[in-house]
Amino acid sequence: MQNSDFTSGWLNTRESVENFSPRGVELPPVMVGDVVESTMKCHNIRIRRETVEITMAVPAKCFLVTGSPGVGKTTLVATILETLKSSSPNLKIQGFFTREIRQGGERVGFEVVTLDGRTAPLASINSSSSESIRWPTVGKYRVDVASFESLALPELQVKEETDLFVIDEVGKMEVFSSLFFPAVLRVLESNKPLLATIPIPKAGRDIPAVARLKNHPGATIFNLTKSNRDAMKDQIHSLLAGMLV
Repeated sequence: MQNSDFTSGWLNTRESVENFSPRGVELPPVMVGDVVESTMKCHNIRIRRETVEITMAVPAKCFLVTGSPGVGKTTLVATILETLKSSSPNLKIQGFFTREIRQGGERVGFEVVTLDGRTAPLASINSSSSESIRWPTVGKYRVDVASFESLALPELQVKEETDLFVIDEVGKMEVFSSLFFPAVLRVLESNKPLLATIPIPKAGRDIPAVARLKNHPGATIFNLTKSNRDAMKDQIHSLLAGMLV
C-alpha cells in the first residue's frame, strides 16, 4: 500500500469491544462547545453555540477526535490525510491506524497499519501460544504488546523532517504498552502537529492516559457525530493545512 492509498482498507474501524474502567483520576476539561471542546490555556475566549473561538497564547497542535464507536473517526482521519497529501505530496506524515481483522464475517482481532501499509497484530481472540496466556486482555481479546510496540513505536520517533503525526488510536489496548504513552508525550513535546483519535469515556471516566491528553495545553477535542462529520472534516483539515503550508 502506498501513502496515496491510505484510506484503503480502513473503513472497517475499531469499535468498543467491552466496558473498561481502569482506576485513575479524570481531570475535567476547561471548556466545552457543541462542536469542539478545548483545553487550551488561553485568553479572550468567546463561546458561540456551535464553536469555541480562541485567541491563543500558543497555537493548538494536538487535535483529538472522539465519538461513539462506529461514528467514523478512523475514516475521518484517513480522509483528511488523503486530502492533505493530495494538495501537498511532499508532506512527511508518520503514525498508524488500527484495523479490524475479520474471518467469515466475524471480528477476531485487530492489527496496526502504518501509513505505508505495513501491518502487525495488536489483539486476537485466537491466540494459542504459551506466551499469549500472559498477555493482557480487553474483553475476549488478548493484546500482543510486543507486536504492537515493534511497529507502532518507530512510527512515533520524532524526526526533524516530520510534518505531522497521526495516531489511531490512543485507547485501552495501546496503553498496555508502558512505552507507548511516553512516546506520545514526546511527540507533543516536539511541537509537531498531532492528529489522534480517542475513545469516549466509559461510565463517565476516561482512561488516565486519555484524560492527560485531553488536559494537555494545546489540545483541542472534536466530538464527532453523524450529523457533523462533513463540517468537522473541513474544520480539522483547514486547521492542519494552515499549519503545514
